[in-house]
Amino acid sequence: MTATHAPAPALPDLPAAPAAEPRTGPALFGRVDGELAVGGVPAGLLVERSGGTPLFAYDRALVAERIAAVRAALPDAVALSYAVKANPMPALLHHMSTLVDGFDVASSGEMLAALDTGLGAAHTAFAGPGKTAAELRQAVAAGVLVELESATELARLRAAGDELGVRPRAALRVNPPFAVRGSGMRMGGGPQQFGVDAEQAPALLAELARGDVAFEGFHVFAGSQNLDAESICAAQRATVDLIADLAGHAPVRYLNLGGGFGIPYGPKDRPLDLRPIGENLAKLLDTTVRDRLPQARPVIELGRYLVGEAGVYLTRVVDRKQSRGTTYLVVDGGLHHQLAATGNLGRALRRNYPICVARSAPAQTPASDAADATEVVDVVGCLCTPLDLLGKDVTLPRAEPGDLVAVFQAGAYGLTASPTAFLGHPAPREVLV
Repeated sequence: MTATHAPAPALPDLPAAPAAEPRTGPALFGRVDGELAVGGVPAGLLVERSGGTPLFAYDRALVAERIAAVRAALPDAVALSYAVKANPMPALLHHMSTLVDGFDVASSGEMLAALDTGLGAAHTAFAGPGKTAAELRQAVAAGVLVELESATELARLRAAGDELGVRPRAALRVNPPFAVRGSGMRMGGGPQQFGVDAEQAPALLAELARGDVAFEGFHVFAGSQNLDAESICAAQRATVDLIADLAGHAPVRYLNLGGGFGIPYGPKDRPLDLRPIGENLAKLLDTTVRDRLPQARPVIELGRYLVGEAGVYLTRVVDRKQSRGTTYLVVDGGLHHQLAATGNLGRALRRNYPICVARSAPAQTPASDAADATEVVDVVGCLCTPLDLLGKDVTLPRAEPGDLVAVFQAGAYGLTASPTAFLGHPAPREVLV
């Protein structure tokens, strides 16, 4: 599923950040006359040109910069795939298609969006449990690689191939016997709805050996949102050993090691160090992969890490109110667009995402308030539920109705991971700058 692309265009030189304090979150974005800018465009102008708030804005240069950093850290022999579920915005997918080697999709809808970019079925893999017979027919007809999650899926895939007269392409997703320490969400080890248990894999591989399905390799994804490089390295080592053991049952050309690279969301989070991960992969290529999986090309599958920090959610203050000692800024967005930022998407403990006042409306700000005055506020959305909390006890410059507030780390699992129909509010806008 990998492709060879021309090197990404050179990016403008940026000021070098100290190694101990890499740019992340708000520091990735510039300001123009004190106003937050995305892709060099001031937030106020960006909102006007996009038609209003709420607005998701994604910086294409930051996406390209992140992909270039990943490629520089990883060995050249490792392919880079984008997990479309992180952000399937069509304009973003078209941009990504020029920068990555392939797409990983988790539904027929994502598959069609990926194929629309022109990257091609040969570079698209379809994973996820519960694939229907209809979805598998679509995948076989398109020629994408299907990552099997069960014996039932294999039977359905085989039937689709027979009916269409097309030999399906397949890989086996394996639920490993290990989990990854430090992952925000564990997707391996123990019982899982994902993949086939490692101990069941040999029997399914024997079924695949019948030859009416073109078997290409394996996919193992043990955990997501991990900021611990050594945990990721340990998982990659265990994954390669596991697949090498299973490879005696079938040749391996496709070796999807998953990803799990995390991004910082809170002030205590340290950005992931890519250097040891690249070094670890280089050692694996020179040892186990070379000796036991000589035909395999490893794939790293990343979603959040490539796009998460390149996005900003812009929302406008519509009311300012006091309630028993708490100041509330009520904005026109909320959890129906940014569920993750409210702490209601896979988090046991709620933490504020980075947040700032992106643009003030001077005409509506009392002259007596100093420009640099700050206050502690709760930033809440417009929904009729106490769950709609974007920022708790946030220290911000004084903001008034009409001002713009920015929630960072909004490039992944934002709009499409949120209950947009809840309470019938309008959908937000999206723009790639």
